[in-house]
Amino acid sequence: MTSARKSARYLQVPALVACLSLSVQPVFAAELTAIGPGEGQVDIVAWPGYIERGETDKAYDWVTAFETKTGCKVNVKTAGTSDEMVALMNEGGFDLVTASGDASLRLIAGKKVAPINTKLIPAWDSVDKRLQDSPWHTVNGVHYGTPYQWGSNVLMYNTEAFKGAAPKSWNVVFEEQTLPDGKSNKGRIQAFDGPIYIADAALYLMATKPELGIKDPYELTEAQYKAALDLLRGQRKIVQRYWHDAMIQIDDFTNEGVVASSSWPFQVNLLVGEKKPIASTIPQEGATGWADTTMMHVDAAHPNCAYMWMEHSLSPKVQGDLAAWFGSVPAVPAACKGNELLGDEGCKTNGMEDFEKIHFWRTPVAKCATQAEGCVPYYRWVSDYIAVLGGR
Repeated sequence: MTSARKSARYLQVPALVACLSLSVQPVFAAELTAIGPGEGQVDIVAWPGYIERGETDKAYDWVTAFETKTGCKVNVKTAGTSDEMVALMNEGGFDLVTASGDASLRLIAGKKVAPINTKLIPAWDSVDKRLQDSPWHTVNGVHYGTPYQWGSNVLMYNTEAFKGAAPKSWNVVFEEQTLPDGKSNKGRIQAFDGPIYIADAALYLMATKPELGIKDPYELTEAQYKAALDLLRGQRKIVQRYWHDAMIQIDDFTNEGVVASSSWPFQVNLLVGEKKPIASTIPQEGATGWADTTMMHVDAAHPNCAYMWMEHSLSPKVQGDLAAWFGSVPAVPAACKGNELLGDEGCKTNGMEDFEKIHFWRTPVAKCATQAEGCVPYYRWVSDYIAVLGGR
């Protein structure tokens, strides 16, 4: 692993103590009606690869110009799962988080994030209309964040192991089998280290066992849920590692013989950039995905800098550069044209037209829309997935 990548992996700068002069009174994020002078910094919890300052690749830097313009130093703590993000926001000490749909509603319900005054964000009107009122950040007409990026989870695979042909089904990571290179997939595949991965199993079963009656991978009856857990228990016998650190997964595909796994376009792009025999696909069963929202902590110590960052994050330049780097789709459609790094076909390549096909992450709840008998809530997903990982 290069030193630059190690820097990206360990870019976990702790939140600093706010340096407000005696003449400036702290303003809670929920009370902000006008943006004042920046407080000198903004502390963000983010997915790996989401906030770059050119340390991994000089071409990708949307932090330096912001710091120069605003005087707000950007400090980043990376998190590998939504549960980690929720835990960090519960602890406090951060201003913003790039939360996925399986974390955002928990943060809202827990009163850890503040409503956003969209009038303070001029770029709001440029946001994709499909995202502006999305249910993962909008409750009773109130917005709790600004959309950032979206995309699908992909099946990353080693082209040599699959003899150049993309696998057609997720079965290559769920069921023991001989791969095209003549070797078993046992010990050569990975699965995501997060309870929301139960939805990936449910999505696979929704297509392969329609008799179960699964209508939504996040809304599972007891019987459907049991079937998903049984599939995951079988999968455990062939898993090399349950991944949550993107950089460790990259190393595993490079040095540890891993040939297939659910992944993010971020890892795929980095490995392809290093000329590794790696590609990705969305199998015939479809895919889960993420639509991430920049949300502000209700007790943010640096609300002015936080609002400045949210506005900056919606600029077409930042949106396009990030989409090119991560392999995601911009929340601002204008970013899809004229961006040198993304290219005019980049949004289509990254799945701009697949919005309706993606089952976006969201928190499972007991009262669900598709099952009259009710569904298994998220706290069960958490405890039961831990049990699966532990061999129970």
